[in-house]
Amino acid sequence: MASADLSEELECPVCLAIYTDPVTLRCGHNFCRVCIDRVLDSQEGSAGYSCPECREKYKERPGLQTNIALRNIAERFLTTQPDQEASGVHCTYCVDSPVPAVMSCLHCDASLCDKHLRVHSKAPEHVLCAPTTSPETRRCSVHKKILEYYCTEDAACVCVSCYVVGGHVGHKMMSLDEAFKEKKKKLRNDLQTLMTEQVEDAKRVQSLVESRRKAQEKADGATERVTVLFRDLRRQLEDLEKRVLSDITRRVQGYDDIIRQLEIKKEELSRKMRHIEELCNITDPLTVLQESDTGDSCNTEDRHDKQLHDGGDLDVAGISHTFLTGLADIMSGVTTESFVQPADILLDVKTAGDSLHISDDRKTASYSPGQKLPQTPERFQYSPHVMSIQSFSSGRHYWEVNVGTSDVWSVGMCYPSIARRGDQAAIGDNNKSWCLCRDEDYYSVRHDRKEIQLHDGIPSNRLRIYLDYEAGQISFYALCDPIRHLHTFTATFVEPLHALLYVFYMDNRITISGGARGRKRSAHW
Repeated sequence: MASADLSEELECPVCLAIYTDPVTLRCGHNFCRVCIDRVLDSQEGSAGYSCPECREKYKERPGLQTNIALRNIAERFLTTQPDQEASGVHCTYCVDSPVPAVMSCLHCDASLCDKHLRVHSKAPEHVLCAPTTSPETRRCSVHKKILEYYCTEDAACVCVSCYVVGGHVGHKMMSLDEAFKEKKKKLRNDLQTLMTEQVEDAKRVQSLVESRRKAQEKADGATERVTVLFRDLRRQLEDLEKRVLSDITRRVQGYDDIIRQLEIKKEELSRKMRHIEELCNITDPLTVLQESDTGDSCNTEDRHDKQLHDGGDLDVAGISHTFLTGLADIMSGVTTESFVQPADILLDVKTAGDSLHISDDRKTASYSPGQKLPQTPERFQYSPHVMSIQSFSSGRHYWEVNVGTSDVWSVGMCYPSIARRGDQAAIGDNNKSWCLCRDEDYYSVRHDRKEIQLHDGIPSNRLRIYLDYEAGQISFYALCDPIRHLHTFTATFVEPLHALLYVFYMDNRITISGGARGRKRSAHW
């Protein structure tokens, strides 16, 4: 890279090759002696002379001062470059031994070493260029003349015949030197643009790597929590399975108890029957009358018959109750301890603008101008905004809205310090609010007057706003199938956050849907 940069600094502005016998004009620009002599020769008879680099005027032909330091640098540079000899371009006139050429003359179709270059003709028609083995590439393929001009309309190098009588007559032309300088200037600008883009890409990559690292940290934590959760679920399900199976076994074993008790009863009845038969065979009245009563236990409606009747079928309802109760307890634990719960958002009537009507359940904001509400510092003045009663200063929360058929609305979150009047009171037009907006068919997200358009629109009228306070993220989702992520704002929150709605146009309304009910639930995700 350093060699390439030095090579550019050592190029003659005329021949675009490394300086050969460099000389300096009074203006300070350097040229090969042969090159500047040729240029000055072409200016003979005109109003004066000028530097081909800066166009400084000279009334008389300027003197040429050899730049010894530059010549030494150029010569030393050439000795360190193997490309000259390796290119195979040698001096045409050094026939005894190959000598690397330093220039080629397109007029002579010859390549010249430094020695022969010094005595070469300086006439204008002798055009010098960097050493080349293909001089025909520098000639017009039609007229076989040297390419001297650049047609800007056709972006082509042309000869004088193309310019005067060829297919480029009337086109805007530039000299090759001028076109070359402009092209190099454009290339340098392009290079600078690409370098800037490369730096920006590197920053973006670095930012993405850092974001990925943070995401991986969160993913590792989430993976650990999920692993623990499912391990606990499996343990609880295994315990529930054992309880249900034990309940089934216990209920079946009830039949064995009944059978065992009936067998005992059967033996007892047989014994009593034998004893009665013996009494029936006794002829002595006194013996029979003195025997105790033996038929009391032969009641057909004893407790064994009742138990047999009650247990005539397996109690499936009882087993189901054990299973469903246990499963509900498990899911209640999962819901309570593991997942983010919806925030129960209620709208703060005290903040609602004059043109908003808030429903009795404080879940719906409707556009209804013409109301006369008390003007307090809390209320939004002259703008249809309303904040939530609830604020969030930690944790993860989400809430959902239904915008219905409304075609002008904004939903999002804000700090309680947001202005309530003036230009700074509009949602998304300050650094204290973040929102998702719709204006007819135009969808966007806004913060601090910076807007990003959502070109794909929003495919659902049901939306979810998700807050991760510690992570500094507010995310918006469309509740379609599947759920679509719309945008995520990232910030460092310095105040609690409230939900914020903006509703405009007659009959438009936004309704907060869902919300946590019953006892307060914790969230660990």
